[in-house]
Amino acid sequence: MTPTLRWRARLVEMPREARDTLFLLGVIALIVLPQAAHLPLWCVGLALVVLVWRGALALQSRPLPSLAWRVGLLALALAATWATHRTLIGKEAGVTLIVVLLALKTLELRARRDAFVVFFLGFFAMLTNFFWSQSLLTAAAMLLALLGLLTALVNAHMPVGRPSLAQAARTAGWMALAGAPVMLALFMFFPRLAPLWGTPNDPLTGRTGLSDSLRVGSIAELVLDDGLAARVRFDGDRIPPRPTLYFRGPVLSEFDGREWKAPPPWERGGLPADLRVRGQPVGYEITQEPSNRPWLLSLDVMKEAPDIPGLRTFQTPDLQWMTYRPLGDLVRYRATSYPDFESGPLRHTPALDRYLRLPANRDPRTVELAQQLQAQARAAQPEGDLAPRLVDAALTRLRTGGYSYTLEPGLYGDDTADEFWFVHKAGFCEHIASAFAVLMRAAGVPARIVTGFQGGEINPVDRYWTLRNSDAHAWAEVWQEGKGWVRVDPTGAISPDRIGQFRRLAGEPGLMASAIGTLSPTLMQNLRATWEALNNRWNQWVLNYTQSRQLDLLKKLGFDSPSLADLAWVLLMLVITASLGGAAWTLWERRRTDPWLRLLAQARARLGVLGLEVPAHAAPRQMAELLARQPDAAAQAGLRDWLLRLEAWRYARTPPAAGLGALRREFRQFRPPRAPRT
Repeated sequence: MTPTLRWRARLVEMPREARDTLFLLGVIALIVLPQAAHLPLWCVGLALVVLVWRGALALQSRPLPSLAWRVGLLALALAATWATHRTLIGKEAGVTLIVVLLALKTLELRARRDAFVVFFLGFFAMLTNFFWSQSLLTAAAMLLALLGLLTALVNAHMPVGRPSLAQAARTAGWMALAGAPVMLALFMFFPRLAPLWGTPNDPLTGRTGLSDSLRVGSIAELVLDDGLAARVRFDGDRIPPRPTLYFRGPVLSEFDGREWKAPPPWERGGLPADLRVRGQPVGYEITQEPSNRPWLLSLDVMKEAPDIPGLRTFQTPDLQWMTYRPLGDLVRYRATSYPDFESGPLRHTPALDRYLRLPANRDPRTVELAQQLQAQARAAQPEGDLAPRLVDAALTRLRTGGYSYTLEPGLYGDDTADEFWFVHKAGFCEHIASAFAVLMRAAGVPARIVTGFQGGEINPVDRYWTLRNSDAHAWAEVWQEGKGWVRVDPTGAISPDRIGQFRRLAGEPGLMASAIGTLSPTLMQNLRATWEALNNRWNQWVLNYTQSRQLDLLKKLGFDSPSLADLAWVLLMLVITASLGGAAWTLWERRRTDPWLRLLAQARARLGVLGLEVPAHAAPRQMAELLARQPDAAAQAGLRDWLLRLEAWRYARTPPAAGLGALRREFRQFRPPRAPRT
């Protein structure tokens, strides 16, 4: 016998209580597993130990642990939760307690009442998964968990005999299908009134992404993350030239020798933006992933505020668009950008002096190099602004000085600019941009660092432009007389392919990705593009189904100027219709009889034709015994055998292969023939 058949035979022979308990424990594990990365390690370990322990008790038919054990474990869980979160309320502490209580409740799973508590705790714990992620994969996993819990719940309402889990699963599936229209109606028409509609993510919880500070080496770590940052759909597929695809993020101007930081908000008003745009604007729609940061990505630069329902936005003097609260959820907005622009004052003002500040006694060799370049530029042309010539000299040095673009430049010390220009001569974009900005400031040219995303790629499935964390980039802006702030990307001088052709530097692929790439170089890319297109559809049509889209739907249904009151009326009509339909179905269902009971009544009637008085409560075995006492018992052997098989189908530990339908068809041969019509 093969291992599969052995396990199947063992499952058939297993007592029903043990089988049902193991199934429920498996469903609980499916609920807890997706959020294991967000739970304390002790919580995951305790839940795993308890579930395995409970499964072993069920398999061995051993008694459940005593009250002292359960109280002790509960006290331990409460103490550990308090020690981890310093509170017993809140999102993280609450989810931790729910998971622990769900696991511990299985240790007193004796009666149906205990099972129902576990079921409803499981439903609640299932919803907490969406605190961490609302992705399509999470939704699919929770749909599977929902069907599992419904199957266990249906099975608990079938106390007689040993019904198969497949039968309970079919019933649960039909229940889910029956409830799907109601779920869809509530999703489409229930008014979205924040914060009642959902719980926003904790703004204090950081996520991978750009920051309001830049420490040399931080973006090199970020590009190893291939996760999504944003998706962009350009109007009419009018995509700007690739070298101009700079998506602006935080702008940094404070430098302490190793780290760049954004100035405090109250210090940003000294230099007005003074934005001047030229050429045709580019319209697009951007879907930005949750970052728990208050800034909005934009294609350089936006003049008008983006259209975001329910969010107030503002623009800083350094052209960065921000919101008044962190973005803890997916956000989608329309924007218009001007790739051809100028900003900042045209003549030098005292406010520009802050962009010349450098820490004292740091990077002395870079300061000396800046003085040399300044002297050479002044000697070549004493008159005019030196800034363009100094920029050209620095870029020429980057092109011809043996500098390289790499993720592994070696360890940098405190004088990061000196080590880049004279020691390592290698680095990633933040090494290059930081060293360039320090050199410009030392030469008397105001400079600042801009972080964001450069490049991206188009998804061939849905034609959305995709920005990943691996597209994170840093570049510089220098101030020039008569022009204002001018973008300079020194990385392009070392590696033009990074800007023009979006050549990424990436870490080594994993084992699975390497194996798939060996079999088919394009298979992994095609699979990822298809999956991301599906996720994008999920984001656009489900997660981003906002109140404005609800009102747009009402317009399509014929409402001239829809409002929340119209939504309420539509929802009320749907509820009344669903209630009437449910009442009609209930009345029809009451007239039906259980198929097994109906077949049993037909067998009782057949014995009545034979002259036997059969009590209404008689089981099939009692009917068979009555037949065995009759003088013509041999002639009724087939009917007697059929009655025993009917009882075995309902009650035996190992039911016969023939199902109820086959038994119903067999019974037809025992029915008395109809009298001929006269």
